[in-house]
Amino acid sequence: MRSSLNINVNGLLLLLCGVNLAGTLGYKPVIIVHGLFDGPKQFLMMSRLIQEAHPGTNVSVIDLYDNMASLKPLWVQVQGFKELLYPIMQEAENGIHLICFSQGGLICRGLLSTLPDHNVQSFISLSSPQAGQYGDTDILKMFFPHYLKARVFHVCYSSVGQKWSICNFWNDPHQRERFLKSSNYLALLNGERPHREMTEWRKNFLRINKLVLIGGPDDGVITPWESSHFGFYDINETIVEMKNQEWYGRDSFGLKTLHARGDLAVYVLSGVKHGYWHSNETVFRGCIEEWLT
Repeated sequence: MRSSLNINVNGLLLLLCGVNLAGTLGYKPVIIVHGLFDGPKQFLMMSRLIQEAHPGTNVSVIDLYDNMASLKPLWVQVQGFKELLYPIMQEAENGIHLICFSQGGLICRGLLSTLPDHNVQSFISLSSPQAGQYGDTDILKMFFPHYLKARVFHVCYSSVGQKWSICNFWNDPHQRERFLKSSNYLALLNGERPHREMTEWRKNFLRINKLVLIGGPDDGVITPWESSHFGFYDINETIVEMKNQEWYGRDSFGLKTLHARGDLAVYVLSGVKHGYWHSNETVFRGCIEEWLT
């Protein structure tokens, strides 16, 4: 009887330890924002990896604007995600971490720029076209089967085109003036088109403790792939690295400040296709895990 009692008491203690492990070890809640044509089911592996590495972590994959609904304008999505994320932030006294994949990385930037009291600690941008997209990918051909990349601006840089998320970050290096005039999302986020909220947005974005940029040359969707690290084409389609971008030099939205603070981590991984970043254990162990404590 005594032996049985000891076993039951020990089992209960182990259960209680498991329940309280996340709080004891200081694991913060993790919120995952999906990309274009994705939804929660694509992130089951990512959730499992987080739980295995940091048992008890509260992981939330936001079930909103899934699949075809992910084509809605990015500002509409930012507002929707904000309404779901904000209560989670308020309940997390020590802050939260954001993992944002592909288009989701741009949505998260919108959230971070427009929420003055967010408590995001690590913002992990996973293969996201942070400097824009310009390439003849399969996704582009699906939407614009009769257009080459050089002609997509006719659609994207119009009032109708800006109602599609993919056009909100289409960045044609040969149509610079049209981009600056028509882009109602990326040009504003990057501070490339001046607006009255620039100072406030920069201040809000700089509330994060760490910005983690992850991408690689074999992605196959993000074009150029360096956009995942804030690099992009010049008019000759030669890559201009992040540090040589005008908005970096002007520190328009705080990227230069983050870099100077030592709060920018950049990872380049070869051999990873776009749809596999969030299920690749090597990516998680080498680029993500350490920023989720």
